[in-house]
Amino acid sequence: MPGKPAPADMIRRHFSTFTTRGKRFAVTAEDILQRALVTAGLRQPESRISADAQNYWDRPSGPRWSADSHWQDSSAFRGNGLWQKIGQEHLALFEAGARLAEFTRSWKRVVEWGCGGGANAVRFAPRAGEFIGVDISAETLAECGKQVANACDTPFLPVTIEVAEPEAALDKIDGECDVFLSFYVFELVPTPEYGERLLRIAHELLAPGGLALIQIKYDAGTWRTRPRRRSYARGLADMTTYRIEEFWQIAARCGFTPEAVHLVPRNELDERYAYFFLSNR
Repeated sequence: MPGKPAPADMIRRHFSTFTTRGKRFAVTAEDILQRALVTAGLRQPESRISADAQNYWDRPSGPRWSADSHWQDSSAFRGNGLWQKIGQEHLALFEAGARLAEFTRSWKRVVEWGCGGGANAVRFAPRAGEFIGVDISAETLAECGKQVANACDTPFLPVTIEVAEPEAALDKIDGECDVFLSFYVFELVPTPEYGERLLRIAHELLAPGGLALIQIKYDAGTWRTRPRRRSYARGLADMTTYRIEEFWQIAARCGFTPEAVHLVPRNELDERYAYFFLSNR
């Protein structure tokens, strides 16, 4: 029979468990505090949140930043196959939505807004005549370009933007695209109103007959799942949420024809994901 763990091993295990629980409690307590401040009317203005977001994404700063940016060599993706799975699943989802929306045109140009380290680009770029990656971080765009070059010969165009002026991308992208993608971005934007600006940009970029696949984090109707609107760096993954029907209506207001929505209540990365297929009819 195996012997009992040594006292020192037991202490280390208990300490590790205690530390993990302590970190989770601290994160929860911080989120409750920030949401309480918003409920009390102490929202931060979009300009302040935008500045904080620019500061966070524009300055590579360790393991958390590389994981949030979806770099393949970050600790979050090392040795688990998750980085490869992200792009595989999103491509399969897009193909299913394309059949539903009767989207059959060739992908002469694909734009991914918030391309990160290339997990999606390496799957979509081989199907495209040109792949355009839009991001805040020049370092992340370089990483995405490297991953695309390793995967295929499709030309990659990096487009750097600043958080406060996303519309500037329209001057840097010459012409329209057939496919517009955005994954794990809309929950990171400063406010829901800012997200509507991105939808208008997407609609302007998408050619008539084109198809967009945009993922959001949805508001489940609870206090905890509302838009956070404060303290960007400490809660960026919950900064902006939408009710499912709300985002559908916003997309229609921006000129899209919503075709379908696919819900993922939870996966290996997080929870409450909604994928919207939007056509430009």
